[in-house]
Order: sequence, then structure tokens, then C-alpha cells
Amino acid sequence: MAPNTAAAREPHRHDTREAVLFGGVYGAVLASSMVAALTRYGHSSRGDRRYDALWLVVTALASALAHGYAHYIAERGPHRRWDVLRSLAAEWPLVAAVLPTVAVLAGAGWGWWPARDVEYPAFTLNVVLLFTLGLVTARSARRPWGAAVLIGVVDALLGLVVVVANAVIK
Repeated sequence: MAPNTAAAREPHRHDTREAVLFGGVYGAVLASSMVAALTRYGHSSRGDRRYDALWLVVTALASALAHGYAHYIAERGPHRRWDVLRSLAAEWPLVAAVLPTVAVLAGAGWGWWPARDVEYPAFTLNVVLLFTLGLVTARSARRPWGAAVLIGVVDALLGLVVVVANAVIK
């Protein structure tokens, strides 16, 4: 028999570190995947890069909304009036993680740097972001440096999988 306490009825609240790691990893992998998908056919004009940046923002927002809503409906028990908004707002790390890639694509679209082959700096940026998220999160959880670096490398490998898949598909 389940305990009848207020804590047992409260929906699970993810701590900030957990939300940043999950959303950051999800967002960085999403950004790499979107860049790979959007550049698959070799379209690399400035207009294409602005379009790519816009679609990356739209996709990140849609993913954050879907994920936040899924958390909301998956939680068993009663909900308060504003819980759905709190669930949606908690997805900010996912959106934040795609913004560096949006900046790379938009910058190419605005002519700040060449629009051709901008996916490679975007991939590199996301792999570094994944490594950093893993390392910082592991260190903040008081893991030893060796374990933290290993966790960062494993996170970075997620991004490398997308890069390799992109190369194979092209």
C-alpha cells in the first residue's frame, strides 16, 4: 500500500543539473541532426542557411513543447493550475543548447562567414558542447576528474555518431 503523504502525490521535480544535462544533450544532438538533415542535399546559399537557422529554432521549440507536455501528462496524480506551464518552462535547456548552432547558421546566412560547409563548424561546436556538458555535470556531481572526462567523452561520442552518420549518408 502506497503511503498517503503529500510528497507521494507531488509530481517528480527534476533538479536543475538534471534538466540542464538532459536538455543540453538533447538539444545539441538535435541541432547536429537537424544540420545534417538540412544540408544533406548540398544547398548552401545564404538564404538556405537563414532557412536552416529558422527551422532549427522551430524544431527546438516544438521538441521542448512536446517533451514538457509529455512530462506533464506522464506524471501521475493531481496537477495544480500552472503545472503545465512549469513543465514547459523547464525545457529551456533544450532550446538554449541549439542557440549556438542557430547563431552559426544565421551568421552564415547574414554573410558573416561563408555559407558553404558551415555544417562542419556546427558539428564541432555541438561535439564540444556535449563534452563540456558531460564534464561539468559530472564534476558538479563530485565525480573524480577521470570519471568526469570519461562521461564527457561518452557524451561527445553522441555528437560524433551524428557526424559520422551524416558523412555516410552523403
